[in-house]
Amino acid sequence: MAQFIINLQQFTAYFTKVHIHILDGTHLFVQPHAAEMIRSAISEFRDQNSYEKPA
Repeated sequence: MAQFIINLQQFTAYFTKVHIHILDGTHLFVQPHAAEMIRSAISEFRDQNSYEKPA
């Protein structure tokens, strides 16, 4: 998920304004106002990557 958030910052215009401090491979500091947008982007990503067994 950390890599997803880093990539989100690189490829999304709004997130270029969000400062992300990388602590290590799995931990980040982000600005508080970006938290809900990150949660929303992760939720959308998970929905797109869902597998549904064909009927």
